[in-house]
Amino acid sequence: MSIRQPPRLAAFAVGLMVVASPVHATQSLTLAVGGEPDQGYDPLLGWGQYGHPLFQSTLWRRDAALAPQPDLAIAWSLSEDRLTWTLTLRDDVRFADGSPLTADDVAFTFNHAARAGGRADLSALDHARALDAQRVAITLKAPRITFTDTFFSLGIVPAAPRDNGYGKGYGRQPLGSGPYRLVEWQEGQQLIVERNPHYYGKTPAFERLVFLFTSEDTTLAAANAGQVYIAAIPPALAGSPPQGMRLLALPTVDNRGILFPMTAASDAGGNDVTSDPAIRHAINLALDREMLIDVALNGFGRPAYGPADGLPWSNPDDRLERSDPEAAAKRLDAAGWVMADDGLRYKAERAARFTLAYPASDSTRQLLAETSAAMLAPLGIAVEPKGRHWDAIRRDALNRDAILFGWGSHSPQEVEYLYHSRYAGQALYNAGHYTNPSVDAHLDAAQHSDSIESSLPHWRHAQWDGTTGYGMKGDAAWAWLVNLEHVYYVSACLDLGDLPIAPHGHGWPITASLLDWKWQCG
Repeated sequence: MSIRQPPRLAAFAVGLMVVASPVHATQSLTLAVGGEPDQGYDPLLGWGQYGHPLFQSTLWRRDAALAPQPDLAIAWSLSEDRLTWTLTLRDDVRFADGSPLTADDVAFTFNHAARAGGRADLSALDHARALDAQRVAITLKAPRITFTDTFFSLGIVPAAPRDNGYGKGYGRQPLGSGPYRLVEWQEGQQLIVERNPHYYGKTPAFERLVFLFTSEDTTLAAANAGQVYIAAIPPALAGSPPQGMRLLALPTVDNRGILFPMTAASDAGGNDVTSDPAIRHAINLALDREMLIDVALNGFGRPAYGPADGLPWSNPDDRLERSDPEAAAKRLDAAGWVMADDGLRYKAERAARFTLAYPASDSTRQLLAETSAAMLAPLGIAVEPKGRHWDAIRRDALNRDAILFGWGSHSPQEVEYLYHSRYAGQALYNAGHYTNPSVDAHLDAAQHSDSIESSLPHWRHAQWDGTTGYGMKGDAAWAWLVNLEHVYYVSACLDLGDLPIAPHGHGWPITASLLDWKWQCG
């Protein structure tokens, strides 16, 4: 799901006209925390993938420690063959129009999401069916323990046919059973939501929320003008917060890394330089991640060594204590990459040179690409940063150029997307065409586990099992660089409760603790 952030001052001005009202902050909050989804607020097409869908309820929710907690579902079980989940729903749930939510709505949501072609991955689903009004059975084609990700992220919509049921245009007029309902969406400008009077859970402290869709500069201007209570600030622009606000740097697994094409060059793609493991290992050794954080993130981040640093399915043994350009040079020497008088290394007349593509609109990725290139130049590796539109990257660069990607999820499923051979060349997943049968076997074993807890050793061994893996000690299929911190200016009067470590930045992850927000000034 792409996110649009239109840089129109006019739109910002319109937003200020609407929200600059005498409504007290204990009743209404104005936020500028990100862009809007192109396809609207439709969970079947991807809304809510990286956070709570706001307008819709989910079967489960995560607490601040990312542990599963009941939401719509109050009891559940997995069959012995690990194919069928049976879930029992609350009996007091109503949509915002007052109509009841039943197992028919849950079954409809899962079955239609599987056919919708959105960002929610329901490819493992065989079918969902209502057993009675409060029980639903969700049956898979094959065991996949990470299918439970959809229990956290897939918002339940009203079944069709019925009054106000799911249909064309739902994303712009969503009906759900979540804590808020949509009042007005002025596309490119702002979104106004109000409390759902039929919400079954904890009553939100604030009657109304107004989300402004502003550019980086106008978000900062709104914060300085005292027009917003929460503002998402790019790390490079973060300084002293305006009067009456505090700076919040939220830890994340929102990472940035360099994906390498893993096959030799051919008509089908590939790259003769990055396909050499010596190049990939040398880059991982030579990059000074702490310096990247200082230069590109204004200090707001931490080093990245894998796709899920610090989460239970990441292998803590696959990391570096510090950068080591000397070891990197020795690795290249041993592999036959010889330094020439022009400052480049060559192997059989092939120069150690490749393009590093990044989305041209992303200033943080540009800084990461340019700073990485400068670090690698003394090593004799010429990296040529090239900003391009995402359409051009998809068309021309996948599996040809190295790409500076951003990922980061609360689920180990993302690890499989990035490294399992079955996903090679599928959209942006495994875009470097990485293949390792041992890694595939570990990932398959993880998916066939009977719980996330029992799957954890398999995920960790896929990264490094003592002999091989996708990580730095193994095939070094990526050079992971940094984990961002999401930086916000927040009203000093606003208590946001306990926030979990945040995922990739789409979908307003700061709203994860929304039901615990409270005003603490008179």
